[in-house]
Amino acid sequence: MPANVSPSATTIVVIVIVAILVLIFLSRCINILRQYERAVVFRLGRLKDERGPGLVFIIWPIDTLVRVSLRVVTWDVPTQDVITRDNVSLRVNAVVYYHVTDASKAIIAVEDYRYAVEQAGQTGLRSVLGEVELDDLLAERAKLNARLQSILDDQTETWGVKVAQVQVKQVELPQEMQRAIAAQAEAERTRRAKVIAAQGEYQAATKLSEAAAVLNREPISVTLRYLQTLIEIGSEQNTTIVFPLPLDLLGPKGQKAFAEGRTSATAPAGIKLRRWGDGDGDGGGDHESR
Repeated sequence: MPANVSPSATTIVVIVIVAILVLIFLSRCINILRQYERAVVFRLGRLKDERGPGLVFIIWPIDTLVRVSLRVVTWDVPTQDVITRDNVSLRVNAVVYYHVTDASKAIIAVEDYRYAVEQAGQTGLRSVLGEVELDDLLAERAKLNARLQSILDDQTETWGVKVAQVQVKQVELPQEMQRAIAAQAEAERTRRAKVIAAQGEYQAATKLSEAAAVLNREPISVTLRYLQTLIEIGSEQNTTIVFPLPLDLLGPKGQKAFAEGRTSATAPAGIKLRRWGDGDGDGGGDHESR
């Protein structure tokens, strides 16, 4: 190779190598973080600061950078076998929502904050549901969710993680327990129906007693009720004619005749009743004759 060409080629190779090294250095030193990301910077193994979002420049390899996402993480808790306080075996799964509030703690305080939160969620779910009865688990799920969230939040606070919400999604009961709950629900509905019917009868009897008291205080109201009944009958376009006749208009004799007519109508066949006046016969009382 000629002597005048060798230095130029060597220079080009050196320039190319230097350019590549510079690009690698800049790619390590210049970092762009998104809005939901934070960078934890270590200098010679010691925590320096927390940066981001946007353009973050570090001195590599003296500084190292760890990215941490601040978005809410939705984690589906696997199905857990739980035994309640009243010795009922069931399978429960849940969902946990959490996010990082302090990126430095999430990197320094715990090795893997995601794995730590997942293990705490499974353990907390089994422990909390094991302290309640089945009825409380089915009826007061909101309170159990709040209690689970409080327990997990206390554990993860030192890791820089905030548990936003915990929800028990599904409770799988054995077939025997499902049949028992169905029978209990049916008995409860029957009891409520009987209680409601009894309350209705009591209220109806109370109202009838009050209505009778009002009619007893105002006898003219009975006549008004008769007239109202006539209006109701007449509105149905039937051929029945009803004419109410108060017994007061008949006088004492009419009332006595009406009473004797009702007595004769209700007497047994073959028996005739007759009322004796004072001094008639021997005893002056009522006698029967066939």
